[in-house]
Amino acid sequence: MKLNTASQVISFSRKLEEDGAAFYESLAGQYPKDSEVWLGFSRENKKNIMRVERAYFGGITDALEGGFTFDIDPEEYTVKPGLLQNASYANAINTAIEMERKTALFYDRAAEQSKTLLADVPRAFLTMGKLRDERRQKLEEIRGGGVKE
Repeated sequence: MKLNTASQVISFSRKLEEDGAAFYESLAGQYPKDSEVWLGFSRENKKNIMRVERAYFGGITDALEGGFTFDIDPEEYTVKPGLLQNASYANAINTAIEMERKTALFYDRAAEQSKTLLADVPRAFLTMGKLRDERRQKLEEIRGGGVKE
């Protein structure tokens, strides 16, 4: 089912952030070596929910909600990490990188489609996309620091 309304996009954004936070909390439990990184990412995800929702609720009215549509397929941006219990550390990091890549793409697409809505909503989406790109770079540094498949 495609996402067509701003509230659907915001709800999907919340789901991506919540799923990501849970994923990173799981990584922290399984891979204590970098647990501070994973728990930091989880905390950031929870803050991201508030950041996006604040922009949305601060600027959206019923009239705008009723007349504005998105065209986003959530399946394009969802990563199903599955069970991590038997995953190698390298596979877990690769999953995290893919999740961050797809989440950044979602935010970029949502920003593009909402740029005529109001300034605050697409700005929040663009900020989220940039943060995801920065996080992905950090994950690639961790992966490049000797993590083997």
